[in-house]
Parts: sequence; C-alpha cells; structure tokens
Amino acid sequence: MNQYEILKKYFGYDNFRDAQETLIESILSGRDTVGIMPTGAGKSLCFQIPALMMEGITLVISPLISLMKDQVGSLNQAGIHAAYLNSSLTMNQYYKALEFARQGRYPIIYVAPERLVTEEFLDFAIHTRIAMVAVDEAHCVSQWGQDFRPSYLKIVEFIELLPQRPVVSAFTATATKEVRDDILDILQLRDPLVMTTGFDRSNLYFGVMSPKDRYASVKNYLERHPGESGIIYCLTRKVVEEVCEKLRQEGFGVTRYHAGLSDQERRQNQDDFIYDRLPVMVATNAFGMGIDKSNVRFVLHYGMPKNMESYYQEAGRAGRDGEAAECILFYAGQDVITNQFFIDNNQDNQELDALTRALVQERDRERLRKMTFYCFTNECLRDYILRYFGEYGSNYCGNCQNCLTQFEDVDVTEIARGIVGCVKACRQRYGVNVILDTVHGANTAKIRQYRMNENPHYGELAKVPTYRLRQVMNYLQLRQLLTVTNDEYAIVKLTADSRQVLEGAERIVMRMAKEQERAAREKEEKKKKSAVSGVELTEAEQKLFERLRVLRTEIAREEKVPPYIVFSDKTLISMSKIRPCDKAGMLKVSGVGEFKYEKYGERFLACVGEEISP
Repeated sequence: MNQYEILKKYFGYDNFRDAQETLIESILSGRDTVGIMPTGAGKSLCFQIPALMMEGITLVISPLISLMKDQVGSLNQAGIHAAYLNSSLTMNQYYKALEFARQGRYPIIYVAPERLVTEEFLDFAIHTRIAMVAVDEAHCVSQWGQDFRPSYLKIVEFIELLPQRPVVSAFTATATKEVRDDILDILQLRDPLVMTTGFDRSNLYFGVMSPKDRYASVKNYLERHPGESGIIYCLTRKVVEEVCEKLRQEGFGVTRYHAGLSDQERRQNQDDFIYDRLPVMVATNAFGMGIDKSNVRFVLHYGMPKNMESYYQEAGRAGRDGEAAECILFYAGQDVITNQFFIDNNQDNQELDALTRALVQERDRERLRKMTFYCFTNECLRDYILRYFGEYGSNYCGNCQNCLTQFEDVDVTEIARGIVGCVKACRQRYGVNVILDTVHGANTAKIRQYRMNENPHYGELAKVPTYRLRQVMNYLQLRQLLTVTNDEYAIVKLTADSRQVLEGAERIVMRMAKEQERAAREKEEKKKKSAVSGVELTEAEQKLFERLRVLRTEIAREEKVPPYIVFSDKTLISMSKIRPCDKAGMLKVSGVGEFKYEKYGERFLACVGEEISP
C-alpha cells in the first residue's frame, strides 16, 4: 500500500493536512526530517505512516508512559500492531514484547529514552533492522526548552551503537529558534528537511481575566458549559486540592492530578477523565503531555504558567479535534511571585555546571517576564503568542478576547508621571502595591510604617480608580518604562527610559477596553448559537449526534478504550450531517476507514437508520 491507501484504510482520511505529505515523502526518501507542527496538526501520522512502509522497525522515542499508551492504544484500535517498552511493564511483559518485536510482529515500537542503552534493549536493537528513530516531543533534548530531559541525550549515543544508521526524524509542537537549533545540533541530523507549519490554532479562543475571585469565575464558567470536557490547570498541588474539593462539593464531575498522588490514584483519575466518567480534570502541569483526548472543549488556567511555551502547550490540549475550544487564563499578581519561587528553587538542572545553570535560570526569568506581559497586553492575544515563536500576523485574529473587545485610546501621561515620580522619590525601595497605595492616598499601617504618607506624590492620584492605576503600572512595565525585580519582594525600579516620563518627553497613550462586558456577552451568545463543538447542527442532527454518542460510549465500555478512540466528536458530527445509509456512504465520513468500518460500521449505520426512518 502507498501512503494514501494507508491514510484511508487505517485512519479514515481522504487527504493529508498541510505539510504532512511533504514530511512523509522526506522520510520515505531516506532523509532526516524535522517537523514543528502545532498540537492537533497530526504530526504522529508523519512518522506512523512511513513506519508501515519501511523495511524494518520504527522506534518512537517518547518521554511519558501516558503518551505511549495513548498512541499505541490508538494504533491497535486502527488495526496496526504496535507496542511500548517502559517502566510500567513487568519484566516478563518486557521480555515478551521484545521477543514479539524480534519476530517482526510490530512495525512500530514506542520506547522511553532511558531504555535505549540498557543491555537487553541494545542487544535487541543491534540484531534487528531499525528503519527509523522518530523523536517525539523533540524539544525535550534542549536545555533551553521548557521540558528538558537529560535522558534524551542518550538518543545520539544509542544511534551511534547501531550497526547501520537509520533515518532520524524529530517532531515537536513548541520550539523557539534556539530550541530548533539545539534539536538539529544535539541529534546530529544529516542534511535534514526542516519544516515549520506554523504555530497557529485558529479554532482556539484565547482570553485573559483578572477577577477578584478566581474560584467564583471558574465555577461560573463550568455552570455555563455543562457536561463539556475540560482541564483546569493550577500552579500548586495545594490549589489543585482546594479547587477540586470545592467543585466536587458544588456537584461538578471533577477529578484531580498532581505528583503528590499515588501512581494508582493518578492512573485512576486520568482514566476517569479520558473515559469521560468525570469530564473535568483539575491538575498541575504534571498532567497532559501525551493526553490525546480529542473532545477537550476548554482549558482554564487558574494562575499564570511560568513561560509561553508551557502555556501554549497546555492550552493546546483543547480542541485537538479541530473544533472550537476556549483557553482562558485567570491571572493574579501573586502568580509572578509563585513562578519566581519555582525558578529560584528549580532542581531539574542539577546535572548542569554552575555557569550554564545560571544562564538557564536567567533565561527562565526572561521567559516569565514575557509570559507576564501576555496577561497585560491589549493587543491581539493570538498575535502575541505567534510573535513569541517567530511568526508575524496582522495583529487581529477575530477570535480572542482583545480582538472582540472595543478599545479606545486614553492619555495616561499624568498618571504615569505620578507613579514613576513616586518610585523615584522613595528611592526605588518598595513593591507595586506600596507604590499604588501611596499615589492613591491609602492610610494603612504599612504606608505609615514606611513613611510613604510623606512621599511628595502621596494622594496625588486619589481620584483615579485602583484598577486603572494597576493597568497603567502594568503598561509601564510592558513599555519598559518601569521594571520589577525578579525576587521574593518584587521591588519596582526605574529604567533607562523612565526619565522620558518624568520630563514629559512624550505622551503615554494606552488602549483601554471601552465595552468589554458587551463584547464578552456577544462572544457568549455567538458560542451558544453553535450546538456542538462550534458547529451548527439542526435539531434533527443534534438528536442523531446524541444517539451516536451513546452508542460510542457503549462500544468504548465493551472494548475498554476511551470513547474518542472509537470515533472522535468530529467524526460523529460528520456522520450526523451526512447520515450514511450504506458502507460507501459511511466511508465518506471523515475519520471512518475500512478497518474501523469493519469493526463498528454496521452498528453505527443501524443507529443512523433507526433515527432517520419514518
């Protein structure tokens, strides 16, 4: 079979997406290949399809057990024999899998990087034809990446020990230029094809909110999206426990995940989420990599992550089926301090020398600063993300909070002068809250203790609302007219450009939301018009879709697999619109291949027939 026949038979698609075909042809020609593709763009197919066509075994290097299990489970469901080798297997299971691999039963084997140079695995690999080594989540090889894993450095050592060098491919969803360069250098790729398809996920809506009560905002969001599957990311285990318990007491179907739970509970909770028994997962960033759940309709961040790479990777777990999904970040100033603490106490890079460790720490602080600016900007949020990864757009996407908010230009020169003047007068000794309380004229014990009530700018901006003062303070940082130290106390400091504000060298003009509440309501109404995953369905189509979901759940329980592995929501929506009445019609449905038709087709045809029969 050629790649097009494999695509249809096993995966149910008629056409490749952008760049998939080029990447596949590059691998099949024997060329090292790098694909940088956004989450949900189908990068797995780029190495899975060549693996079925090449002579020998493809080894997929993968960092997490959950990622391996999910992908191997999906392949087996599609009729492709695959296996994984990691610490979750008993020794008997491990040796049995190796023996089956020697017999040629598996064209694809997923393996943890730590296993590569063990005696047993090396013996297998040296005496077996390895056609390709595919490095998944390739950013893990770079110390400048957000998920550096020293075990990934074993990959090159392993390849050098093989009697014949295989094709090497590498794939990732998030990589800055520095990380891309590291992937090429560290993996020692030879004349590779490097293809970046772009980082944009147009189906995702982005928003940032700074509510007084984050929990109330999250609860309100869940009430407005009943039954939808989503992830709520929290910065610490303690917050995960608190939020999960509160939501559970309120009657929401939630579960939790963090590194402090036992392995058994983490597995159980993850399964409850994946199998749709509990639709909402509350978790730290320990959860998510390798979770290919296609029907996640929202990702809420109950706190700001430490860098854009982490945020975009976590947000990207929404809408993997290509349908509409929402990514909302609930920001508070304390998030900066919490993340700074994580950076200062990072134990992940102990194997690096002191100088390199200091460089990595400084890079982490800079990335935190850019993540913080994302929460302040009034520009297009999608454009901000894409510019971070080196892409430049029109600064208007029409599908983020800022683009859907009406703005007006406001002259804040006098407010800015008062804030900067206060920082200078107190000789740059205090934090944001003290500065803002001073210019607002607060009569608190701390203000009196620091004698800030004697500052010449005390009470100068008493008539300006506190929220506006904070907006201007954030904007001054964004423009680098002020800066805040990266330490526990977060002291406000002047910059080389602060003098421009004090001397009135230029007007300070901010874009501020004019009708934010109305725009938010319009966004919500727009969403309500679309019944399922942002796709408009008629009443009859909606009814059929619900019946198909019930059937999918029954089959998933019978086969002990997650529902989305049987068919995705996108496939069921397509089925509801096409309403196939025979095999030929069913094979026109996106996501239905010949193998899955043989397994499930008749049951779904019968369900469609029952619904549309008079």
